[in-house]
Amino acid sequence: MTTTYQERWERILTAVSLGRPDRVPIVLEYAGFAARVTGTSMATFLSSRAGSIETMIGAWRLVNRPVQADAINYGSFDPYSLCFLFGSKVRVAGVDLAESDDWQVDEKELMVSEDYDRILKEGWPSWWKWFLNHRVFDDVPCERNPLKQPGIDVRSAWAEQGIPVLTGGTVSPPFEILCGARSLNSFVFDLLERRDQLDRVMEEMVPHLAPPMIESARNSDLPVVWVGGWRAAPAMLSPEMFNRFAWPPLRRIVNEIVDAGLIALLHLDSNWTRELERFRELPRGRCILAFDGFTDIFKAKEAIGDHLCLMGDVPATKLAFGEPEEVYDYCRRLVKMLGPEGFILQSGCDIPNNARLENVQAMVAAATS
Repeated sequence: MTTTYQERWERILTAVSLGRPDRVPIVLEYAGFAARVTGTSMATFLSSRAGSIETMIGAWRLVNRPVQADAINYGSFDPYSLCFLFGSKVRVAGVDLAESDDWQVDEKELMVSEDYDRILKEGWPSWWKWFLNHRVFDDVPCERNPLKQPGIDVRSAWAEQGIPVLTGGTVSPPFEILCGARSLNSFVFDLLERRDQLDRVMEEMVPHLAPPMIESARNSDLPVVWVGGWRAAPAMLSPEMFNRFAWPPLRRIVNEIVDAGLIALLHLDSNWTRELERFRELPRGRCILAFDGFTDIFKAKEAIGDHLCLMGDVPATKLAFGEPEEVYDYCRRLVKMLGPEGFILQSGCDIPNNARLENVQAMVAAATS
C-alpha cells in the first residue's frame, strides 16, 4: 500500500504530540552520505544548494527500496550554512580542499575579546552582519557566499516525491555561536574570567536569534525549527555553568518557537543525561529531542518520555562499520522499548558520509516491518 505525503506527516505529528501512531515514524538525516552513495563527487554535491537536493533525492531512492521512511530532516545542504551555526569558517571540496574531501569546520579565534564590548555597543544584528562579511565569508568566492544566494523551494522539490521535509529554519543558541567564533580554548577562559560580560552579551543576542528562523519556517511552510546544542551539553559543563550560560537561553529560544505555533527540534549532540529532568520545563508535546548516541536514550524515555517526543539514536559507528543484522536488531530494540508513543527513529546526528547503504536500508526496514 502506498503511503501518502499527508499520512507521513500525520504519523510524525502524532508522535510529536505523544499520541499513538500506526507505527513508529522514521526520519532520515543526511548530507554527504548522499554524495557517496550516488557516486557524486563531493565537490559537485557541495557546488550548489539546488544540486544538493537532486543528489539527496537520488540517495533517498536508493535507500528506500522496497519500503520508505517518512521524512527527510533537512532537504538540501550548503556547507557554508554551517558558518551561521558555528561562527567559524568552513573549508569546502573544490574550493579549499580536494574534489573528494569532506567539508571541514575550520575553527579558530575569529572573534576577539574586544568584540564583546562591540556587541554591547552596536547590538547583535549589526555586529553579526559585520562579522560574517569581514571575518567569516571574506575569502569565500562571491558565487558561493550564502549571504548573496537566492532562496530555493526545498519543500516543493521533496513534496513532488511525496516526502515531507521537517526543518524550516535553524538556530544556534548563544553558547554555541560564541564558542565557535572565539574558539573552544579562548571561550573556556571567557567562561571563567568574563562571566558578567557574557551574561550581558547573551542577553543581547537571544531576542535576535529565533525570529528570523520562525519567519523562514512559516514562509517555507515547514513547521519545525531546528535548535542546536553540542558544547553546551552537560558533559562539557559543570552544573553551575550549565544553569547560568547554557540552559536559560536554550529554554527561551525553544519557548519562543513553540509560542509561534511551531515545533522545536532540539539537536542534542554529546551527553545530556545528567540534566534530562530539565527538559520537563519545556512545553509538553511540542518539541522533539534528537540524541546522537551519547545521551542514554533509554533513561531519557524513563525521565521525560511522557512529556516530549524522543528521536534517535542509531550510532554512526553502527551505520558505517556494523552489519545490517546488527543495525536492524538495535533499531528494533529502539522501536519496541521507546515507541510507539513519542518516539521517532533516526540516526544519531547525521547518517555518516561513509555509512553502508545496506545498513541504512536495515534501519528503515526496522521501523517499517
